[in-house]
Amino acid sequence: MTQIEQSHPYRVRVALAVHLFDLIDYEISATHFAQAKIGTRIVVPFRKKQMIGIIVEKLDCHVPFSAEFQLKPVAKLFDEATLLDQATLQLLQWAAQYYQSPVGEVILSALPNVLRQGRPYDLLTFYWKITDLDGITLLKNAPKQLEAYQSIKLHPQGAPEAILNLSGINAAQLKQLEQKHLVEKIIRPINFSPKPMQLAQMPLTANPEQDLAIDQIRQKLGQYAAFLLDGVTGSGKTEVYLQAMQTALERGQQVLVLVPEIGLTPQTIERFRARFHVDTVLLHSGLNDSQRLQAWQQAQTGKASIILGTRLAIFCPLPRLGLIILDEEHDLSYKQQDTFRYHARDVALYRAYKQQCPVVLGSATPSFESLALVQQHKMQHLHLTQRAGLAKPAKFQLIDLKTAKKTQGLADVLIDAIREQLKKDQQVLVFINRRGYAPVLMCTSCAWQADCPHCDAHLTVHYHPYTQLQCHHCGYQQALPKLCPSCQSEEIKPIGLATARLEETLYELFPDTAIFRVDRDTTTRVNSWKNIYSRAQKPGAAIFLGTQMLAKGHHFPYVGLVTILDIDAGLMSSDFRAPERTAQLILQVAGRSGRGHITGQVLLQSLRPDHPLLQILVKHGYAAFADQALKERQLAALPPYSYAAMIRAESKQAQYNLEYLHHALNMWPQFGTSKLQVWGPIEAPMQKKAGFYRSNLILMCHSRPAFHEQLRLWWQWLFKQPRQHQLRITLDIDPQDLS
Repeated sequence: MTQIEQSHPYRVRVALAVHLFDLIDYEISATHFAQAKIGTRIVVPFRKKQMIGIIVEKLDCHVPFSAEFQLKPVAKLFDEATLLDQATLQLLQWAAQYYQSPVGEVILSALPNVLRQGRPYDLLTFYWKITDLDGITLLKNAPKQLEAYQSIKLHPQGAPEAILNLSGINAAQLKQLEQKHLVEKIIRPINFSPKPMQLAQMPLTANPEQDLAIDQIRQKLGQYAAFLLDGVTGSGKTEVYLQAMQTALERGQQVLVLVPEIGLTPQTIERFRARFHVDTVLLHSGLNDSQRLQAWQQAQTGKASIILGTRLAIFCPLPRLGLIILDEEHDLSYKQQDTFRYHARDVALYRAYKQQCPVVLGSATPSFESLALVQQHKMQHLHLTQRAGLAKPAKFQLIDLKTAKKTQGLADVLIDAIREQLKKDQQVLVFINRRGYAPVLMCTSCAWQADCPHCDAHLTVHYHPYTQLQCHHCGYQQALPKLCPSCQSEEIKPIGLATARLEETLYELFPDTAIFRVDRDTTTRVNSWKNIYSRAQKPGAAIFLGTQMLAKGHHFPYVGLVTILDIDAGLMSSDFRAPERTAQLILQVAGRSGRGHITGQVLLQSLRPDHPLLQILVKHGYAAFADQALKERQLAALPPYSYAAMIRAESKQAQYNLEYLHHALNMWPQFGTSKLQVWGPIEAPMQKKAGFYRSNLILMCHSRPAFHEQLRLWWQWLFKQPRQHQLRITLDIDPQDLS
């Protein structure tokens, strides 16, 4: 860094991570004005502290300028290459404007944490090399460390840490080996030159539908085009991605692949590594600061050719970007639900348009927003209707829980079907979207229930790893009571099924069968999910039990039977999106069956088997369901046929929220004349959460440009107004979750 001299009249426009909707101007000397580069870091005074910012614009003395106050001088410049190129800065500024978020916070969020903290941008790569000690003998009782040691030993000149991370070797294992003096860390400058693309494995033979999709995508490389790859589960969407990627990589372009959750990255990265010899990096929240910086630098400098990440990777600078792919594009995880509330799918479409490259959205159950874009001829619809190989569509059977004989919450017919499947030495997947032991603790004497003191929710019973009650919304925990707090009775019992209790039941019913539970409680240990997934790739009777973690794109070649429990809540929700989400979940879970040579079967138990949603879904499939549901949305003028925004007020007293939102709504005519459809103000479906009462105001309009412009003026005025009672307000553009 170089110290800045105070001078006039040159200035720079700077993005700071503060809650303001504008960039901030600072004055800078002529000498350092010439040295300053757009997209690099800068140190400036803000209020009473020094802050790291990004230079977004340079304004020289010829630009007219009048200020109501004296501009502060820049403190320091960073002597470094551009971090955020012009295309990325424009993308971030557009996103800040579209989602009505403070522009500085949005721009700084695109940097790795260590760069936001002002640490140096050293273009270094970490390597690990074995020492002269005999690690094989010393590690005979530490199999995981031994596995990491042997992986490093395969690289006599040093194994890149990024490659070790891709292989599942984490920082803790490397640190343990270093402490035992079995390996040493070597730091080398990054080699900017990307590897030329080489195939490690020949492509599979594509069927005619896949061939057509691949050809359509390849033809649009170098220009903007949006594709919806609508393929039934197991139809080979990944092979379409891989063959389209091959052409982009052969042209020297980068490919950005987004997946909804970290759990999907290991199997996806294995597919990519098996096919391509190129630099591939991961970008997701599971990386530590050092790993994230290295991966980001390799992407930002153009060294990495394949960038695989979760939603935030959409803002990574990519100088050679040639193709964007979003797998499972319907997934709600692409929408950030706090602070900067962007949707990675929509940002991807805009980025592809601005950078003139194709974008492919893939799903077996496309979002209604994407289907509406197809209707409007803004996106090309590519169909994959055939499952790969000999796989056949799964057969559905609905079980009426009102009349069925049951054993501990499971219909006897379902238990019999599981038993028959296991006798064939095949695998079963049991899905229930509730973790813990039981969703409710109740006193059978007086009907008292254990509720969270901070949320409108019951406390969930957990017995492992600790016996306690937990709130899955705010994290509150308390000990399990021995007596009813209301009547002092000992008759307090867990009510209902969740994953841990269901696991216990299945062990009782099938004591000789391996059972693997997959939820947030069982997959926190290093490699736990990887080990479970590895077992699923091997034949032999087994039961896989879990929550939505099991539903998202995983390949289970030996699962012949899927059982789905308790989806009635999704059928009865007041959220207009709930039927869409429920249908997607059912079909995504069902799609785990019959993916190999085994014929798939799906048993779905419900108290409402005659519900129109289930009937049309089971009898006619997702396309028919979506077509009917979209017609209903259009008649009701609901998204995607209108454009929505939700403002939420939160405070310690419910009445303050409603008073504030009524006042806010009354002020709208001063800023806008758009004809609105207004919902509320009303209490949120979960009114109390984490100690705050919450109320919503939902606005919808048919004209997006006018609506957003008026919304911008209204929201920025509203945010500046003083608020009492510690009241907090947030704005969500295109809200996906109304709870």
